[in-house]
Amino acid sequence: MDPAKAADVTTQEYLHLADDCLARVARWLEAFDPDEVDYSTIDGMVSLEFPDGQRFLLNRQSGNHQIWFAAGVSAWHYDWAPVRETWLDDKDGSELHQRIAAAVAGKLGRAVVAV
Repeated sequence: MDPAKAADVTTQEYLHLADDCLARVARWLEAFDPDEVDYSTIDGMVSLEFPDGQRFLLNRQSGNHQIWFAAGVSAWHYDWAPVRETWLDDKDGSELHQRIAAAVAGKLGRAVVAV
C-alpha cells in the first residue's frame, strides 16, 4: 500500500472526515446559481442536480471507509490520505475536490473554481 494513501482510521474518524468533506462540497455549491446547478443533502450524501435532470452523486461508503463520486457514466472511489490530508482516488491517485470541479466544469461548459 502506498504510504501516502489511506491508513486505517477508526469508524468515528472516518465519519468525521467524510462529513467534513461533504459539508465542504455543499458550501462550495452554494456559490452557484441554482438555475445552473442545484444541490441537496441528506445524511451521508450530496446530490448535484442540473437543469437537464442529470445528477452527480457524492456519498459516504462507510463499510469500506471511502467516499464515492459518480458523474454521468463515470464513478470513482476515494480513500483518505493522511499524509496529504485529502481524499485520493484508489486507482489513479487524483484528488477528489479537483475531480468534482472538473466534472462540474465539463457539465457547465465553463471553468469553475475548485472546491
